[in-house]
Amino acid sequence: MMKTILITGGAGFIGSHVVRHFVKKYPQYRIVNVDVLTYAGNLENLKDLEHESNYYFIKGDISKIQEVENIFSYYKPTGVIHLAAESHVDRSITNPLAFVQTNVIGTVNLLQTALKYWQDDLQNKLFHHVSTDEVYGSLGETGLFKETTCYDPHSPYSASKASSDHFVRAYSDTYALPVVITNCSNNYGPNQFPEKLIPLCINNILHGIEIPIYGKGENSRDWLYVTDHAEAIDLVFHQGKFGETYNIGGNQESTNLNLVEMICDLMDQELDRDKNSSKKLIRFVKDRPGHDFRYAIDANKIKNELGFKPTYNLKSGLEATIKWYLQNKNWLDKVTSGEYKEYYKKHYQGEK
Repeated sequence: MMKTILITGGAGFIGSHVVRHFVKKYPQYRIVNVDVLTYAGNLENLKDLEHESNYYFIKGDISKIQEVENIFSYYKPTGVIHLAAESHVDRSITNPLAFVQTNVIGTVNLLQTALKYWQDDLQNKLFHHVSTDEVYGSLGETGLFKETTCYDPHSPYSASKASSDHFVRAYSDTYALPVVITNCSNNYGPNQFPEKLIPLCINNILHGIEIPIYGKGENSRDWLYVTDHAEAIDLVFHQGKFGETYNIGGNQESTNLNLVEMICDLMDQELDRDKNSSKKLIRFVKDRPGHDFRYAIDANKIKNELGFKPTYNLKSGLEATIKWYLQNKNWLDKVTSGEYKEYYKKHYQGEK
């Protein structure tokens, strides 16, 4: 029987790279992408796949269980890779209920529906839940997040993701639903919505707009290039042990200030501008509430058990990211103007 993989949030930043990875690498799989197409979902990210015979797109809302059941009933997925989520911390502070609706209710809807359709035959089924390192809270100047680190979320976003992780484990323990969980560090790369730090910097530098940095820029993150993350998801989906959690990191830690300064230097080179000209745009702004100081991943488990190792370091990843944005200014203009939303109306009058 052909495997049918349901990928949620597949029109988003990480999701689009995962969808492309699976469609291209596994032509024998049927890949079903469901996305509600909020501000962060952009079908132009996947227009190169529209005519692939093993790719299907559905505009659907996982927070509505009847829509989820309709998808399972029609496509009968044998696996789920669940990426759909509200993910921007600042937005979660402004509107936490939206994060509960998508990240918690949406996840439970998927779990409950998967259980309903799979419970009579759990063989060769898998629910892969994609989460974040932010569920672990904040580190001091030393230490790393391990899979056994206690949860300590500090923002409505990380609290909603922590809740969804707990529900996934509960369905595994209570109903024997076959699951895996991956918790990743900060992703970056092509197609990322420009509210996030790296594409925001690139866009602001292009247009001579100030680059805001919270506090003193001392907050530190581990950075993972998005195609490396897609490869890691592939490995865990096919080789991970049921019920296990795998931390996925890039082993590329940097303070926000150092990261922004690297981007400034690389942009000056690419745009042939005077050295340090972009750094003049940096402005420090009031820190956001509940801003975690430091995240850093111990990724030894996925390395030792599954052989995963990132191919990009931070410099090579930033170079590739900047080149993509500079070569795709039209994409960036459409996203920042909201014009990208017209793509769905023009190309998808109904569900495929």
